[in-house]
Amino acid sequence: MGSTVFDSVLFRDMFGTAEMRAVFTDEALVGRYIEAEVALARAQARMGVVPKSAAEAIQAAGKSIQIDFDKLRHETEIVGYPILPLVHQLSAAAGEAGRFVHWGATTQDIMDTANVLQIRAALAIVARDLREIRDILKAMAKKYRDTPMAGRTHLQQALPVTFGYKAAVWLSSIDRHIERVDQALPRILLGEFSGAAGTLASVGEGGLEMQRLFCEELGLHQPSITWHVARDGIAEAVTLLGLITGTLGKIATDVMLLSSSEFGEVSEPFVPGRGASSTMPQKRNAISSELMLAAAKAVRQHVATMLDGMIHDLERATGPWHVEWASLPESFLLTASSLANAKFMLGGLVVHEKRMLDNLDLTHGLIVAEAVMMAAAPKLGRQHAHDVVYDACRKAIEGGGTLADILAEVPEIHDALGGKDNIRKHCDPANYLGLCGPMVDRVLSLSKR
Repeated sequence: MGSTVFDSVLFRDMFGTAEMRAVFTDEALVGRYIEAEVALARAQARMGVVPKSAAEAIQAAGKSIQIDFDKLRHETEIVGYPILPLVHQLSAAAGEAGRFVHWGATTQDIMDTANVLQIRAALAIVARDLREIRDILKAMAKKYRDTPMAGRTHLQQALPVTFGYKAAVWLSSIDRHIERVDQALPRILLGEFSGAAGTLASVGEGGLEMQRLFCEELGLHQPSITWHVARDGIAEAVTLLGLITGTLGKIATDVMLLSSSEFGEVSEPFVPGRGASSTMPQKRNAISSELMLAAAKAVRQHVATMLDGMIHDLERATGPWHVEWASLPESFLLTASSLANAKFMLGGLVVHEKRMLDNLDLTHGLIVAEAVMMAAAPKLGRQHAHDVVYDACRKAIEGGGTLADILAEVPEIHDALGGKDNIRKHCDPANYLGLCGPMVDRVLSLSKR
């Protein structure tokens, strides 16, 4: 049985996905180590450093080897790293060719490269899910482009907006994250083959060409110089996940607030039993949003850890490197969970348009006080119009009644706006949506397919 939420039978699919777990299993990681060792042998064979037959034998061994994980674990605990114990097993499986395994490499070369291969696979999943969420939000923004609702600042009604506008704001962030992933890949997907102190002294002349061919074999970029202690690429990957889950956490917070009983403007998709309370039969908790918010908070801590872990000492670190082993897989698992919950929640989000309209009337017109002020300002002056409308708002708050009725009895406003009908027109929230519609259209036009 598991001991953390990531391997727990109960919780693992709430804090990760099977697809992302498969990227970071022990079997997958060791497979990446072997992939890097085989690529190194193939690159060296292309240069004539090792016999072609040896590279072929190492490749064949890499495909057929049955790893003794108990032995590998035991020796890893002794050595502190898994590469030397793995090299023993791979060399034995390759027979005579085994003496060419790991030629000129150091442990961190193989481990760093394997991690980058994992990151590449993991970011492909993240990018795919982001694009699916983008499509969901594009449809939502278009559908609710003109659906009025209360815009809120400091948790109080401020001005009318549309639900399509809110969805378009979410969408704009997702679009930028897709762009960030694409732009970050050349900086993150770097191979690592540099030798013990990073100078390639173990292979000497031709080392940089060997490094180039090694990276080429794996489809990775060749670094400009050794990055054993320059961890910005790995840190950028996790920081990127922090940004993505931060946006998803913001969306989740909006949905949780809007689905509260007092607002009642949206609901997460209904699935029998989901979000149920053990004691209150009426409850329908926003579980997907809660998990998205939890993921954002947890990934944020890993971002801080990774940034701290960038501070390595001299040419090879004494310990900061090890924090990546914990933070990297956990960050990707949490992000995958958040993305999966976002796809489910947003894809089936129930929007209660009538409740949005009802809530717009909660303040009896106060939400459009600015509309009246700005309409009267050309005749009264901006500050005087503000003061007159401010007094009317105070009367509405303290004595009840609608803002339109109170303003209709104010001669200055009556004259400035041209009568009661125009006052009521300016007090209709649907007539004071600003540029919500054009803004939605702009986001949709800029959002790539």
